[in-house]
Amino acid sequence: MIRSFGWESVEFLIRGAGWTLLLSFMTFVIGGCFALIFALLRTLGPKPVRLAIAGFIQLVQATPLLIIVFLSFYGLSFVGLHFPPMVGAGLSLAVYTTVFLGDIWRGCIEAIPRQQWEAADALALTRMQQLRYVILPQAFKISLGPTVGFMVQIVKNTSVVALIGFVELTRAGQLLNNMTFQPFHVFLTVAAIYFAICYPMSFLSERLKGNRHVRPAH
Repeated sequence: MIRSFGWESVEFLIRGAGWTLLLSFMTFVIGGCFALIFALLRTLGPKPVRLAIAGFIQLVQATPLLIIVFLSFYGLSFVGLHFPPMVGAGLSLAVYTTVFLGDIWRGCIEAIPRQQWEAADALALTRMQQLRYVILPQAFKISLGPTVGFMVQIVKNTSVVALIGFVELTRAGQLLNNMTFQPFHVFLTVAAIYFAICYPMSFLSERLKGNRHVRPAH
């Protein structure tokens, strides 16, 4: 039965957008935790650890996100790990977030002038105290703009997981189009919802990038 495109259709897409936001938030939290570990180890860890992490990051960054999604959802089933679409989507996007966000945060840590480390050493701070009180607060300010900008990419890239059956905004649009046969109305609304989500974050990202600075060491 063919349905007409109306308010109920818009509500269905908004519910799909809710799942998009939930998946994005879950991905950012999980991936962000591992990204911070990767950034610190790649900056301060022993050389074998740094090389191993760098190799893993390059491997994942050179692999299309769609392949990572398929490997997480279909590939792991061959070793007995069967995940529902929500878990498979979250796992693949968390891996993607870890490597890209880890690289962003590593760059922010390395952007702190060497004099800041030397000043912290002069105060007889331990390495953990240096990170907590001197380095990471400054790196955090530098990272705000790029991090918010990357969150926009996370939101948009959730559309890829529609191919494994997870009903987020793009998949909701596909299902609705199959019921209404009105692709112009459906996908124009989908695009408008994505714009409403992503544009404020893009604007905030640019503002934060314009305001970032690192105090010079005295």
